[in-house]
Amino acid sequence: MQVSNAHQPTREQMRALQQQDSGEPIYMLNLLKFREQAAYADGRATTLSGEEAYAIYGRAMTRMVLEAGGKLVFSGRVEGTMVGVVEDSWDSVAVMMYPSLAVMGQITSSAAYAEIHVHRDAGLAGQILIKTSKP
Repeated sequence: MQVSNAHQPTREQMRALQQQDSGEPIYMLNLLKFREQAAYADGRATTLSGEEAYAIYGRAMTRMVLEAGGKLVFSGRVEGTMVGVVEDSWDSVAVMMYPSLAVMGQITSSAAYAEIHVHRDAGLAGQILIKTSKP
């Protein structure tokens, strides 16, 4: 099994995800790896750590998801790996519930999301995002 952190989904991943939209709630498992120091694409000077920059994004994103009928189910720090081996583990995990894949798409394509996305990119070294559903 090969694991590669990324910032954005590939076109193929987006197409496959859109074809899976059942209109039912989805639960996105976020495995997050932060940069040591935030790095903004516009080159702005900052003393923020990657985790601090991502937290700006995370608070705003959580508000948007709540307003759209979703919720933050869980968020916590990774403290270690109990089973298996990961060379460079993630720093944090979160599970966000969206009312549907379509709602998630509306949020992530909004102007408000575009404004906060810079903090996400500045803070993240990469992530794994896994779509799940309740049985």
